[in-house]
Amino acid sequence: MYSFSPKLKLVSIILLVAGLVLFAAGYFMNHGIDDTRIEHMMEAAMSSGEKAPTHSSEVMTPAKDHDGHLAHAKHQIHNQPLASIHFIAVFFFGVSCAVMFFYCIQHVAHAGWPIIITRVMEAIGGYIPYGGAILIIIMLLNITHYGHLFHWMDPELTDPNSDQFDVILFEKKKFLNIPWYAFRTVLYVVGASFLAWKLRQMSRKVDETKSLRDYQYLYRWAVGYIAFFGFASAAWAWDWLMSIDPHWYSTMYIWYSMVSCLSSGIAVIIILSVYLKKNGFLPQFNDNHLHDLGVFLFASSMLWTYTWFAQFMLYWYANVPEEVNYFFGRFEHYKEIFLPMLIPNFLIPLLVMVSSSIKRNYKVVTTMAFIVLFGHAWDYFNMVMPGTIGPYWRTPELWILTIGAVLFVVGLFMLVVLHTLSKLKLIPEGNPYLHESKIYEYPF
Repeated sequence: MYSFSPKLKLVSIILLVAGLVLFAAGYFMNHGIDDTRIEHMMEAAMSSGEKAPTHSSEVMTPAKDHDGHLAHAKHQIHNQPLASIHFIAVFFFGVSCAVMFFYCIQHVAHAGWPIIITRVMEAIGGYIPYGGAILIIIMLLNITHYGHLFHWMDPELTDPNSDQFDVILFEKKKFLNIPWYAFRTVLYVVGASFLAWKLRQMSRKVDETKSLRDYQYLYRWAVGYIAFFGFASAAWAWDWLMSIDPHWYSTMYIWYSMVSCLSSGIAVIIILSVYLKKNGFLPQFNDNHLHDLGVFLFASSMLWTYTWFAQFMLYWYANVPEEVNYFFGRFEHYKEIFLPMLIPNFLIPLLVMVSSSIKRNYKVVTTMAFIVLFGHAWDYFNMVMPGTIGPYWRTPELWILTIGAVLFVVGLFMLVVLHTLSKLKLIPEGNPYLHESKIYEYPF
């Protein structure tokens, strides 16, 4: 049985509280920015020669005068607080859901090797309702127009009698409308939370009864979660990420965003499993289990790279203005962080993790897990910020907000996951594949 140490609990609470304090400070600093400073920021963005739109709405309906540019800049700058919490909240919710997806795949495949880390994955899934609650709050702020992350929520854009009428958004109104969006958000959160809870409940029941019949029910619920995740992860990528830039779309986007979370989820499993091993709570976890997790971390990193490159290559090569703008704005305004993101997400895993023997090294694999997790959070930052705050990301307010949001969510994640883990038996004694997991040895 894992015991959540008071020291680690204190660390998670400190992170959470420090995140709240920093976020609050950044919020008040952001709302203290006056029109004079905004005009200076606009001039700085223009004088740098970076004039590419960061959002497709700027291509379709560009501002025609100084007042129009100023209003647009104010809108983007005051998006900073909500954008900061949005990107990290979506990321960690997706990571938790992807971990449960990985968990269910192992059960459906009747894989023996990962049974030792079953409880680790179930504990990570325990974060889903808490992360989902943050996303529901963000959704409520947006649909009540206290937040303005989603351009398509402006009712004037879909009103044929308005001078701001946007025919593209009007055609997408059947999917992108506020009631349907709110319903889908609640459905994703409630559905994922219920299924994760049900899977933990069935897993505990198998421990108690050691019944193959109950294990079969666990198998069926795992199949159900895979089906739910397959559709929901695609739809929430459209709703929470791609609809930030509603004139642009990509058929690769749902795979790209999902694999980013899957790779990060495997990284979190590695970090938590090694922590338990090194502190004597999970002695059954050995080099062979670490090796297989390392294989999945390496493979998912390469798969993410494939989806990123395929999306970029197809859209950049086509050179259609509505499509290439997504990348062109990032190249100009986010050049310091757009392509360099490939270093932690692709280059370092490729150079370090090819060797089979390296994947048995606890320090190296754990370090790689932290690097990959950081890299994909960086990736989500790049997904959200250009379409919400535009070129105004080089401000101290944004970095205070971002650091605060990240610390808050990481602290909450640690607190929930480790508390959930302390309520679970670390070894699933009733699982029929447990013995296979204990004696598992990678043959090469």
